[in-house]
Amino acid sequence: MASGKEIRGKIKSVENTKKITKAMEMVAASKMRKAQERMRASRPYADKIRNITANLSRAIPEYHHPFVVKNNGTGKIGMIVVTTDKGLCGGMNTNVLRATTNKMREFDAAGLKVQAVAIGNKGLGFLNRIGAEVVAHAIQLGDTPHLEKLIGPVKVLLDLYAEGKLDAVYICCTRFVNTMKQEPVVEQLLPLPTDRLAQTPVEKQQYSWDYIYEPDAKSVIDNLMVRYVEALIYQAVAENMASEQSARMVAMKAATDNAGTLIGELKLVYNKTRQAAITKELSEIVSGAAAVG
Repeated sequence: MASGKEIRGKIKSVENTKKITKAMEMVAASKMRKAQERMRASRPYADKIRNITANLSRAIPEYHHPFVVKNNGTGKIGMIVVTTDKGLCGGMNTNVLRATTNKMREFDAAGLKVQAVAIGNKGLGFLNRIGAEVVAHAIQLGDTPHLEKLIGPVKVLLDLYAEGKLDAVYICCTRFVNTMKQEPVVEQLLPLPTDRLAQTPVEKQQYSWDYIYEPDAKSVIDNLMVRYVEALIYQAVAENMASEQSARMVAMKAATDNAGTLIGELKLVYNKTRQAAITKELSEIVSGAAAVG
């Protein structure tokens, strides 16, 4: 059995760890609220640009942007993998990377080659370890996603698709459901699925006005379509960051609770050890007294 001094050292060590995890839990809770507000604030912009793009694409039926046209026969698929830069957020990164791996296996079985863009340090490290072809990456995004940091790496895949060099582009990220639940998703980004640009009857009525195009309709639609896809990617990164802070808060709370349980168990062992030591000393004193008597 360990000595009382060793057990006291373990208790002290676990108490220090508990203080750290408690502090990290509180920091994550604060950042989570800000990340959720940022995620919700970006939704109206994405919704507005979706409706305008949908209305314009119907207003000029003779022109189809490359992002809505299906490419075939290139034998290549683009994947945007969104993960976190830091760890200690439970199984969040593991889940999304597992979903990504399963999708990549499907493409590999179909004879398709994957070109990936990594957003986040964890995803970049994983893709490099499995030997995937990483054409661009964006890491160290901080607590606030900035579109200018995302546009460059993502534009590589968007340009390849527009040039007809990719069959499709997929995005792999973690969708924020609520504080306790975040789910990994792998969904098609390009070509834009028809439901992406679908409008409700109310939306059709609200956005049914005519437009004056400057310089011309094609240029306006080209720019709008790129902005819309960028908004989808920004929204995915914002949701991933909200999910990260929520997952970290839950993980650190679990770690704090486990540390408290472990401290209780160690104190019980320490008290038993001390009691055994005292009993042993009393026995020795009684035995010594008996021997002298």
